[in-house]
Amino acid sequence: MPDTPADTGSAPPAGAVSPFPAGLGRRARVPWAVLGVISVGGAAGALARYGLGQLVPASGTGFPWVTFAVNVSGCLLIGVLTALVSDVWPGRRLLRPFLGTGLLGGYTTFSTYVVEIQRLIGAGSVGVALTYLAGTLLAAIAAVHAGITGTRALVRRARRAGRSREAR
Repeated sequence: MPDTPADTGSAPPAGAVSPFPAGLGRRARVPWAVLGVISVGGAAGALARYGLGQLVPASGTGFPWVTFAVNVSGCLLIGVLTALVSDVWPGRRLLRPFLGTGLLGGYTTFSTYVVEIQRLIGAGSVGVALTYLAGTLLAAIAAVHAGITGTRALVRRARRAGRSREAR
């Protein structure tokens, strides 16, 4: 039986690699632990974002500072998490799904970012919308980079300090 979904009715072309796991038609093992930590993390992240939005309500035509801050801070934390999971805690199977996909996925809100750009354009605030569009994109990319590079520098410094203490 080919590794294609049952509804296609055909095998993948010769030499093609199927994106579907082998035995898709058979009973698959559900990763309940992973799904559980993603769910818990996602709920916590969404509640944090909602709480921030309640503290500082958005105006109709002004710059959406709360969503901007949430998305940029979430990207910074994703960078930090990426460095820590790959360099410090590589064997923690549930850490990335809980913190990355769950907590930070629920916390950041790029769908709201798009809706706010549309709302700003609809309200006639095209300049604010374009500033928000470009500013969020650039700040988010810079934040991920800063999170990764800053965390890796701190980890290297901490490891050097630990080695120098051991040498004494």
